[in-house]
Amino acid sequence: MDYQKLENSLIDVIKEEQAKLGYRKEEIRLYYPLGSLNHFFDTNGNEEEMTELLKGFSNRGERFCFFIPPEGSEYVHIHTPEKEFIKELVALVGKHGCTMEDIRALFLHTEKKIHREAIANGEFDELIYFEDDTEDPYYYCFKDEGCHIIYHRFLPEDYADFEF
Repeated sequence: MDYQKLENSLIDVIKEEQAKLGYRKEEIRLYYPLGSLNHFFDTNGNEEEMTELLKGFSNRGERFCFFIPPEGSEYVHIHTPEKEFIKELVALVGKHGCTMEDIRALFLHTEKKIHREAIANGEFDELIYFEDDTEDPYYYCFKDEGCHIIYHRFLPEDYADFEF
């Protein structure tokens, strides 16, 4: 079983949390739905099968908990490369007066090829992602709520599952 996709996701979520809240050597609990785990492992298991596969991890129904001890958050902080883009994005959306134009400019500033499309599903207004970027495979979905912009990021397979 290849755990690399799960490991990458755990690290990315911890990095995003540290960009938002700052680094603290503390325990973290991250929750993943069954569908996401099936994508990570290229399986189509049910709750029972995933519980067997992930012995030692707790779950409630199809929601699985990954407990990261303080040493894990410290390890990610010290031993993994900075994720400058997520830090810049978090800082940008945290500023009063941030606009979608500002966000688009941040993506374009990376000089990577991006995909951008307007979406009108009631949940989000715009989808942006980097094409062919294995370091940042996420789909960033933005919603302009008038006084501020919020974002969520999804792996492509999870985004497809939502059927926006």
